[in-house]
Amino acid sequence: MSHTRPPVATRHPSPVTPQTEFDFAIKSLRFDEDYTPAETTRLTTNFANLARGANRRENLRNALRMIDARFNAMAHWDNPQGDRYAVELDIISVELTLGGQGKREAFPLLEILRTHILDRTTGTRTEGIVGNNLSSYVRDYDFSVLLLAHNQDQPTFSTPADYGVLHGKLFKSFLNSPAYKAHFHKPPVICLSVSHTRTYRRTDNHHPVLGVEYRQDDYSLTDQYFARMGLRVRYFLPPNSVAPLAFYFTGDLLSDYSPLELISTISTMDTFQKIYRPEIYNANSVAGAVYRPSLKHRDYSLTQVVYDREERSRLAVEQGRFAEAHFITPYRTLLEQWSARYA
Repeated sequence: MSHTRPPVATRHPSPVTPQTEFDFAIKSLRFDEDYTPAETTRLTTNFANLARGANRRENLRNALRMIDARFNAMAHWDNPQGDRYAVELDIISVELTLGGQGKREAFPLLEILRTHILDRTTGTRTEGIVGNNLSSYVRDYDFSVLLLAHNQDQPTFSTPADYGVLHGKLFKSFLNSPAYKAHFHKPPVICLSVSHTRTYRRTDNHHPVLGVEYRQDDYSLTDQYFARMGLRVRYFLPPNSVAPLAFYFTGDLLSDYSPLELISTISTMDTFQKIYRPEIYNANSVAGAVYRPSLKHRDYSLTQVVYDREERSRLAVEQGRFAEAHFITPYRTLLEQWSARYA
């Protein structure tokens, strides 16, 4: 796959006016074994990484089989053969349009995943959870450009005072937009890996689907960043998983979603994490009462899905520079004015 960049307008940014606001456009693309990334998709995005190279179709097929197998293992009731359900995934691409005085420019803001659950016994297809994975060029800029520059000559690590504020307001604006409300019936749930810089402790709280809850004494940088997006975090070790997952949400994670909805997210993201962080999520031992994740752990198994983690780290910087050049810098004044007005 060539390392192309999304097409963006080359015109000079439109004049800023007090009436300037943002609009969101939503596109959907099925994630299956025939999936080909859109031009606006970040190359480091989980699902895009699988769809590359000579083994792309085998990669995609194996990942989808892992997701379905995990789902059926968790949704085991009235499922004697372990094949009642299939998970369908759609990639939701969100495009931001901005500008004023009749001139509108577009930028690929973020991508998330939406699950649907196919019941082969009844033939019904029900909506799962939207969110799951989060892909964002602006987040690449914050983590791989802004944060690195801020700490380049600092004796101790710190974050800028407004770190993550713009990204957080853009995300909240999207959730409150007519576009989101027209397409989705519930708030999103983002499910990520726990931080390898934090220690997690098992609690006595146990949920029948999410599993055993873990807590930590101090939030990670990612946790703080997602808090700017209006998302709280809880950590659960699902049944038959080996490490907790971090769940980011706005409402009540335990009450707002059905068991099958939660299972669709767990089966999808647990699979991705086994592929991308096997040292943690495909380890040969289960997290203990006190758990410190480590990417240096050696007792783990590899999946049959090819993934280049070194390339992903390198491209994150490149994608952050892209956001800086095509969004942050040319629209800085507009973005600062909008952010100051946004409540």
